Amino acid sequence: RRLTSAEGLTTVEVLRIIQQDEALTGKVPDEVAEGTLLPETYHYTYGDSRQEMVERMQKAMTDLIDELWPSRIADLPINTESEAIILASIVEKETAVSNERARVAGVFVNRLRRGMRLQSDPTVVYALTAGGGPLGRPLTRGDLAMDSPFNTYRVGGLPPRPIANPGRAAIAAVLNPMETDDLYFVADGEG
Repeated sequence: RRLTSAEGLTTVEVLRIIQQDEALTGKVPDEVAEGTLLPETYHYTYGDSRQEMVERMQKAMTDLIDELWPSRIADLPINTESEAIILASIVEKETAVSNERARVAGVFVNRLRRGMRLQSDPTVVYALTAGGGPLGRPLTRGDLAMDSPFNTYRVGGLPPRPIANPGRAAIAAVLNPMETDDLYFVADGEG
């Protein structure tokens, strides 16, 4: 058997997938931190526990960040593995196009270096939905003005925790972003 968790899903969404898998047993843990479940395909045996599946996903994330962190570029404006996961979660939600991640990461790194706000729509969506899933409507000006530590239109720096579970490519992009002078990017529906 196998269970696949896609990049960019929130912990609530991943736990829902695990809970709905009828081949797993037991309950999902009550408290699972955002950004701690590595998205990938996990093979398991019928009757394995949901708790064990979550622990495997958490260990895989820890192992991945431990592998990638030492190869980061020297002058990143992030100081901890946790900050790398936070920024990678934002990059993951900003683009699902693999070859754009390093560039998007470069833009956010440039903004952090200059003390600019990240101004990332997905952080506002996370604030509005508490990570429960898609917003289901476009963001409004009122949404962008809301008072939340996740609203990167109002708050400088990184949000207090990740907004999703980033995959390997997003984490690698944050630790080794594209060198660029860009401070902005525009989504056109294709990337």
